[in-house]
Amino acid sequence: MGRSRPRSPQRPGAAASARRRQQRDGRSRWRPAAGLRSVLSGRSVAGQVFVLHLVIVLLLVVAAVVALVLQVQRDSTQEARNRSLAVAETFASAPGIVEALRSPDPTAVLQPRAEAARELADVDFVVVMNTDGIRYTHPRQDRIGKKFVGTIEPALAGEPVVEEVEGTIGELVQAVVPVEDPDGTVVGLVSAGITTENVGGAAEDQLPLVMGAALAALALAVGGAALVSRRLLRQTHGLGPHEMTRMYEHHDAVLHAVREGVIIVDGDGTLMLANDEANRLFSLPDDAEGRHVLDVGLDPGTADLLSSGRVATDEVHRVGDRLLAVNQRPTDRAGGPPGSVATVRDSTELRALSGRAEASRERLDMLYRAGVGIGTSLDVTRTAEELTELAVPRFADFVTVDLFEQVLAGGHPDAAGALRRTAVTGIAGEAPLYPRDEKIRFVASSPQGRSLATGRPVLEPRLSEAPGWQAQDVERSGQVVDYGIHSLITVPLRAGALVLGVVSFWRSRKPEPFDTEELALAEELVARAAVSIDNARRYTREHNMAVTLQQSLLPRSLPEQSALEVAYRYLPAQAGVGGDWFDVLPLSGGRVALVVGDVVGHGLHAAATMGRLRTAVHNFSALDLPPDELLGLLDELVGRIDQDEAQDEHSAPVTGATCLYAVYDPVSRRCTVARAGHPPPALVRPDGSVEFADVPVGPPLGLGGLPFDSADLELPEGSRLVLYTDGLVEDREHDIDVGLEQLREALSRAGDSPEDTCRTVLEARRPARAADDIALIVARTRALPADRIAEWPVPSDPAAVGEVRAAVARKLAEWGLEELTFATELILSELVTNALRYGGTPIQVRMLHDRHLICEVYDSSSTSPHLRYATMTDEGGRGLFLVAQLAERWGTRYLPAGKVIWAEQPLP
Repeated sequence: MGRSRPRSPQRPGAAASARRRQQRDGRSRWRPAAGLRSVLSGRSVAGQVFVLHLVIVLLLVVAAVVALVLQVQRDSTQEARNRSLAVAETFASAPGIVEALRSPDPTAVLQPRAEAARELADVDFVVVMNTDGIRYTHPRQDRIGKKFVGTIEPALAGEPVVEEVEGTIGELVQAVVPVEDPDGTVVGLVSAGITTENVGGAAEDQLPLVMGAALAALALAVGGAALVSRRLLRQTHGLGPHEMTRMYEHHDAVLHAVREGVIIVDGDGTLMLANDEANRLFSLPDDAEGRHVLDVGLDPGTADLLSSGRVATDEVHRVGDRLLAVNQRPTDRAGGPPGSVATVRDSTELRALSGRAEASRERLDMLYRAGVGIGTSLDVTRTAEELTELAVPRFADFVTVDLFEQVLAGGHPDAAGALRRTAVTGIAGEAPLYPRDEKIRFVASSPQGRSLATGRPVLEPRLSEAPGWQAQDVERSGQVVDYGIHSLITVPLRAGALVLGVVSFWRSRKPEPFDTEELALAEELVARAAVSIDNARRYTREHNMAVTLQQSLLPRSLPEQSALEVAYRYLPAQAGVGGDWFDVLPLSGGRVALVVGDVVGHGLHAAATMGRLRTAVHNFSALDLPPDELLGLLDELVGRIDQDEAQDEHSAPVTGATCLYAVYDPVSRRCTVARAGHPPPALVRPDGSVEFADVPVGPPLGLGGLPFDSADLELPEGSRLVLYTDGLVEDREHDIDVGLEQLREALSRAGDSPEDTCRTVLEARRPARAADDIALIVARTRALPADRIAEWPVPSDPAAVGEVRAAVARKLAEWGLEELTFATELILSELVTNALRYGGTPIQVRMLHDRHLICEVYDSSSTSPHLRYATMTDEGGRGLFLVAQLAERWGTRYLPAGKVIWAEQPLP
């Protein structure tokens, strides 16, 4: 292609310094006054353009004025012809014209009418004549009766005629039309006309307006030319044509002499200029300039870059067998025209270095993604899957991860044990590799076996030539090779001294085998994944231990009792083992204690603390303490635990544990409840109404210093008492008030049975991924029938013991428990005798027929009897020993105004 001609005096590339020098010189010389003088002088390009522009505009204005005047005159003459014809025709067709022409004196009739029509129509004359052209009317009286001056022959033939003539009143435009009677005979003629003097006057009236408009247009044109010239003066910096030509030639020579391609593209993507080097590097066609850059045969990447106009710095593009470094900058940053300028350098010699840099960048990017993308969860299987998903297809076509089975369970790997295929990912799903969950034992000669034995990676560049690999499974190995998998890298998963498994990278699509550099990359990837898999293994082991501990500490079954029908649910958190717990504890007198608690936190420490608190509640409940007193003792225990833990810097305090303790008596149908920082219990009445019991809330366990209060609730038979932990009503998205209201709605539509209630509540409130443990107990109350209760007051008289024995015998016979008469009489005799001897009045005996036969003796004394062995010489001291031998259980329950000694016997 020949030398391209630039489209603008401004040139990029090697001519930049000359351009900047010219601009600096121009800016230093140019001033507004100097610029005006330069324009007026006409020496600069801007001045010559201004003068030429001004002359052209002046000529155009003069021509426009002349044309406009001629047009106005023409239009005035045409208007005169039209008006004279219209007036003549109108007057000729006026009523009475024919009769007036046939009258004895046409002039007397028509002259006034003609003058009136002339003045009304603003014409110079209206003349009525006979067919010989003799006038009957005329503005001048002396012209009446004389011959009409003009052409009348066409009118006599019935056709109107309009002409410009020299008449009796001067040059004029006149029209002659016939006057016809009803049968079409021409009986006269009518002529109307306007003098040329009046026609020219209309044009002269419009001439000042035309000249004013011409002068305004000339002024606007001069102003526009001045603005254009001023801008041109700024852009050319006052240079003259000779200077501009010299600068153009200099820039053109420099532009095409440099060994760097220069391409200028306008804002629309049109190629405006390409120097010789750009034509050579891109092999542009001869007609490339003026065409869009997308249509000149450039490679897609380079064409997209040039058409986009974006900034690029040393951006490498492959064009044929060359690597071209492209730099591009927009031209409109400093107010220039839209578009871009690109310079191109041939950097083919940097190809090898660029390829290695790109490969290194890919590897670094893969390692970075491995650092942030592997180990996002503490799950062994998921972590292995993340490794395979990262490596396919960027590094390998198929990746498999095989782990020892003990690792999946969180244990230490057994080098002699089998492996399980934990994760498989590939570009296709039908590869003949071992499937997922397959139990595998690798032979010693296989690459995987060698990696496991030596702890070193193994590279098999050509699987078809690897007999040790084929020995693993001859049939499957042949299928793998036939499928197209031809290269393999195996890397052991090592975490310190432990080998957790092996990772295999398989290649099929890319024809080149794996090389030593890729072997190093695979080893680095697996090393990073091994840390995450080992962390997941350790977490799995600790999690399993915590789950085992928690399950061993929670109740495995509910004790037998008749006071409550109980159903429960325990849902562990997804994040780990928590410290929620519950219990159902049978008490003396047919009563039942319900307890639910929560230790803040997760893990082994929370589970162990929960077990200690549950054991403590079991022990304290055996003392038959009121709920508020039991929570007080539990609070002291937690305080002591915290003191012990404070001495060990690796232990955490238990502050944050909460508990709710409730005791239900089926005889009185009363429930006593106390709580320490725990959510209130919900009560569902037999009619279905739901309320949250107003139980005073105490501080969480371990704070100390504050007493606990209890509340007594009277529960009709069939009521449901709902105890729960805060995981059921609290989450990160809702406040506890919202959770309580949702729990109320769920309880209101639940069925009557505790099982239905538990199911309905969990369906409504169970989150998709629980962040905290959930413990839920639903207990429906029962009442002991009145015919199963027997009470007798005991007078303060030893003889009353016999009466009590007789009453008891009758009641046992009524209940059908005659077999228990002897033992029961003996037990009550001893208990009543002790009350009479050592207790205080009043004394009362109560017997309950429940799952056991319960005998109770009440007295007002707080002195507690205790079991002892009597000597041979003692006269007494054997009563309680007999009671302990005959009863299954016995004990003492303290009341605010005394005590109750009770004994239970199994029913026959």
